[in-house]
Amino acid sequence: MMRHWLFKTEPEAWSWAEQRARGAAGEPWTGVRNHQARNNMRAMAVGDRGFFYHSGRGREIVGTVEVIAPAAPDPTADDPRWDCVTLRALAPLPRPVTLAAARADPRLARMVLVTNSRLSVQPVTAEEWRAVCALGGLDPDLP
Repeated sequence: MMRHWLFKTEPEAWSWAEQRARGAAGEPWTGVRNHQARNNMRAMAVGDRGFFYHSGRGREIVGTVEVIAPAAPDPTADDPRWDCVTLRALAPLPRPVTLAAARADPRLARMVLVTNSRLSVQPVTAEEWRAVCALGGLDPDLP
């Protein structure tokens, strides 16, 4: 069963354009140093889908990604406790979904992005996935 996630990054550190430029090879989602976010990555399976969220300046979901390699040691960490998954870009959202729009939509009232916006890697329910895709103008069943 495919699960859904949200990956947060500041666009100055790693942007949607950079993620898309990696193509089919994708990019390891490195640098996560939060136990809950790391555990979320450890729970992921190849084929899981996620939202790509620009935090900081943008505060908006801008695209979708797919997990293409399971959790493995993070090559940027000196401590073996830290892992990362590899993601490839799938599709941009025709209409980026802002944090304000997510907070205003009653379907997303319990979404982790709304209730704990600081967590960098978060689970997304199937209902939340469909609602965000609808807000963003993207078919939730397509890559």
